Amino acid sequence: QVQLVESGGGLVQAGGSLRLSCAASGRPFSNYAVGWFRQAPGKEREFVARINWRGATTLYADAVKGQFTISRDNAKNTVYLQMNNLKPEDTAVYRCAAGARNSGTTVDDYGYWGQGTQVTVSS
Repeated sequence: QVQLVESGGGLVQAGGSLRLSCAASGRPFSNYAVGWFRQAPGKEREFVARINWRGATTLYADAVKGQFTISRDNAKNTVYLQMNNLKPEDTAVYRCAAGARNSGTTVDDYGYWGQGTQVTVSS
């Protein structure tokens, strides 16, 4: 199994930046795609970004394209989500997830989930 732990969330003013980390243990990250999802109260969980660990290919939701960047550090077995120009509508619990290599933008593609880290953007 894969264990995922998110960190880096917090309170930030609109226009600010945060970098979230997703640290993995267990099976090597190279066997999985890793995605970031977010969920605000009263809203469904939505896809944010995904990185293919082996090929370093990335996907982004239209809402965050050009604003967020997903990256990896293989030596640290960690995936990052750099979030710039944050807006109040970015407020949510952000969770990383690991799935099969072909996992995409759908929640059901992923079998392992972190507990989440809260991101709050004040206006």
